[in-house]
Order: sequence, then C-alpha cells, then structure tokens
Amino acid sequence: MITVTDLSLGFGDRMLFKDVNLKFTAGNCYGLIGANGAGKSTFLKILSGETEHDKGEVIVSKGERIAVLGQDHFAFEKYPALETVIMGYPLLYQTMKDREAVYAKEDFTEADGMRASELEAEFAELGGWEAEAQAGQLLSGLGLDEADHGKLMAELDETRKVRVLLAQALFGSPDILLLDEPTNGLDLESINWLEDFLIDFPNTVIVVSHDRHFLNAVCTTICDIDFGRISAYSGNYDFWYQMSQMLQRQARDMQKKNEEKAKELREFIQRFASNAAKSRQATSRKKVLEKLDLENVTVTSRKFPYVGFKAEREIGNNVLRAEGLSYRFEDATLLNDFSLTVNRGDKIAFVGTQHASKSAFFDIIAEAVKPDAGTFDWGQTTSVSYFPKDNSAFFASTLSITDWLKQYSPNQDDTYVRSFLGRMLFSGDEALKPVNVLSGGEKVRCMLAKMMLSGANVLILDEPTNHLDLEAITALNEGLAAFSGVILFNSHDHEFIGSIANRVIEILPQDGERAAGPGYIDRMMPFDDYLADEQVKALRAAAYHHAERLRI
Repeated sequence: MITVTDLSLGFGDRMLFKDVNLKFTAGNCYGLIGANGAGKSTFLKILSGETEHDKGEVIVSKGERIAVLGQDHFAFEKYPALETVIMGYPLLYQTMKDREAVYAKEDFTEADGMRASELEAEFAELGGWEAEAQAGQLLSGLGLDEADHGKLMAELDETRKVRVLLAQALFGSPDILLLDEPTNGLDLESINWLEDFLIDFPNTVIVVSHDRHFLNAVCTTICDIDFGRISAYSGNYDFWYQMSQMLQRQARDMQKKNEEKAKELREFIQRFASNAAKSRQATSRKKVLEKLDLENVTVTSRKFPYVGFKAEREIGNNVLRAEGLSYRFEDATLLNDFSLTVNRGDKIAFVGTQHASKSAFFDIIAEAVKPDAGTFDWGQTTSVSYFPKDNSAFFASTLSITDWLKQYSPNQDDTYVRSFLGRMLFSGDEALKPVNVLSGGEKVRCMLAKMMLSGANVLILDEPTNHLDLEAITALNEGLAAFSGVILFNSHDHEFIGSIANRVIEILPQDGERAAGPGYIDRMMPFDDYLADEQVKALRAAAYHHAERLRI
C-alpha cells in the first residue's frame, strides 16, 4: 500500500501538485490521467522515490517491493533478454549471481559450502528455480519469439526492447507496480495479454495510459490530475468521463443562474438606488451581488481540439482496386500478391502484427513508394489525403505554423488560417512557432489540420493516435466516426478501431513464396466480432504457424 499525505511540488511559479492526499491499496488498479504536462509521469517518479517533492510524505508499507517500467531502452544492452527480465527482481537476481559466483570458485572451501547452502535456501524461497520459466512466459505473452529470449538486448529492435522492459517490471509479482504508458510499442494481441495479466494481478497497480480501452479493461479507480489536485473516482475511464461531463454541465448551469441573478440585482439597484423608500433594499441587493461568484467556470484545464473532416465531393461507387501488389524492403517481403477492392462507405482498420506491411501498403496507394509488382487504380471521383507514420519530412523547415498551414489552405487569409489553428489549440503566439521545433503531438495536430483543409473524400491514416493525449484522441475519434467518406487506417488503440471501423483487414506474415492461405484476412464486421470469430482465429493460427516453421 502507498499512502500520500499533503504532497506538494512546484517548479518556480508553477505549482504542479498541491496538498495531494491519496491511498493506493492492494487488489486495485489506478489509472492516472490528466492533460499533457499535468505531471502524470512526475507523480509516478515521486511514488517510486526517483523524484523529490517539496512538502508532505509518501509512505510505502514496510517490506513491499516497488517495480517500475523502465524508460531507458539502452540500459541493458550487454545482457540477454531473459536475464534482463529477472533483473526486475533485484534481490532474486543478486542471490542468483552470488550463487553462481560461489560455485564458480576453483578453491571451494568449507565456508563456501556453508555460504552456498544459505544461498540455495534463499534462492529457493525467492522462487529462483521457476525464474527462467516465468520470465520466458512473460516474454512470450508480450509477443517475443523464443529465439529472442537468449539474444542480447543490443540485438533487439526498439519494439522488442520495450517488451522486455515491460516483462522486467511484471516479473516476480511485485507488491506495487508503476507503469508509464505500458501499451506503447505493443500490438493488439500483446495489449490483450497485458490486460488479462493486470486484471488477475492481486497487488497494487498504478498506470498512466492514453489507451481508453486499456483503462476501461484494467482500472478499478481513475485518479484525475487537474489544477494541481488529484481526485480519485471509483470505476473505469468511461465512468470518470461521464462523471466529469456531468460536473461540467452542473458548473455551467450554476454560472448561468448566477449571471441571470446578477442581471436582476443590477437592474434593481440601478432603478432604486436613488429612491429613499427602496434604498435599504438596493443596498441589501448590492451586498448579495458582491458575494456572487461570476468568474468563468473552469471545471477542467483540459482542452479538446476540433477535428472535423468534410469531403468537398461525394465519392462514387468505384473507390480503389489493387491487384497483385508485391513489395520487398531490405530483403524482407512486406507484400506478396496482395489484392484489395475498397468500396464506398468502407472504413477499414488494418490490424495485426505485420506493421511494416501495413505501412508499405499505405505508402504504395498514396504514391509515396512504387510496388515491385502489381497495380492499383483510384476511382475518378476520389480525392486522397494521407497521414504517414513518419511525418518528419513535412516539418524540416523554419516556417511558422501559420505559414506552414497556408501551403495547404485554399483560403490564404491570415485570419482564416489563424482561426483554424485556434480550433487545433494553436492560439496567439503558439501559431507563430517554427514547425521544426514542434513536439510529436503538435506535429500530429498540424497534419490533421492539413487533412481537414484538403476536403478529401478518402483518408489514409497510419497510426494517427501516436503522440496524442486522451483529449485529442477523443476528438479525432469522433471526427473520423462522423466522416461520410472512406477511411483506411492502422492503429493500436482498441477503442479507436472498434468505434470507427466497419471492415477489418489483417495482412498475415509474407514469405516470398506464398503464405498458408490467401496472405490476408478480410472481414466486413465490427472489430470485437472479428476478434471473437473462430474462423478468423483458425486462419491466423495457421498463417503464424506456417511463418514460424519457415523461420526455423
């Protein structure tokens, strides 16, 4: 258990936390939410002891072990993945290394024998005999092939390193688990596995995440950081969201009533201030007016951008036809004889573990790269706007955000462009910042503004929710759900996919010859139905078994 009492932390004139009082108990999962910059990661660091606070105290129950999801992906380069996971339980790992060192001695003495006996008992008590098996199960559950378990961390790519560090945090059933964005870099299957793991986890979990489905699945309590306070709400993210909307409505209603009351009081005072018979009543109402709180109600510091896509031209029946597309990159087959027909009204989610294949397909149909074989044709009524996964090339200049967006605006008027940027949360001097210094989230909002100005009736989006906070993800989600045109997109956000897609396509592992089956699964159904479909499960299992056999 962690108890936080009267905790405060400030940086200069800014108060990040003020008089925070919370208690985190075993058997609960706490979702820590708040706008970007609210201090979510800082609060986790305070709980772990990595960051000092100005006032108050954080008390961890005696003897309880805290595990933290590591953020330094290069801290364990010289260690094998399996060993890196076991290092997540420092006492067990040190006992294991001490035990190995004793047995490695050439001149093994009687004292060494006694020490070895002690270490054997400690090792067994800490679960050392099961450690490698448990570490392997964690890595496999998070999507690492068994062949990767013995590889050095330096040999693994960024995505696999993230998974090893997550397995390290989960290892050994810590008493308190602190997770900062644990779903980053995970595919949907691994996220589902993590959800199941945390639902069954018996101890305390405190997690920061932008994944709404994940928060809904695992959280028993939401801790909302706003205006330096942290308020706890029993229930998951959806419950908190409904509650916060209700509180905002109540606050706005109260403000409206106060304004109407103030208007009545002012009219009475103005009318009867010079009337001797009514002067006492006028004075009384003046005192009431002075006590009324007429400040603008700010229930939350969160800001939601406006995201809305409007097609300038209605799309026809012929949208896209791709035939026999094949593409290789750096000796890897990403697409192999891939064919697809996109129809009017389609909102297609591309899912699964073949991330490079999905991006390659998007790049091809957006004419960013050329396929090695095959053709594709867009219908005559289509106009396409593309959001690539890597948008860095768009932001290499020193243009201001306003001038940058003007390049893509049919209306060159400064007022028009600035008002448009204001809706995307670039107001005042923010709109004058050079684009080459923007954060990841700011770049995403700029790209979405560019797409909105295009008036396209076909939108292609490759992982658009990366770098966005919950507010921006919600706004984008609602904007795409309301869009009347065609959408082709890729995302790791379960809620995002489930609320937008009416068709699901999964590109299966490609082998340069032919995969077991057609090479992809295509179903006209909601995403949750797709995940539950037994035929889909069988097709996926056959394809991945075939790919693993070829790899061996």
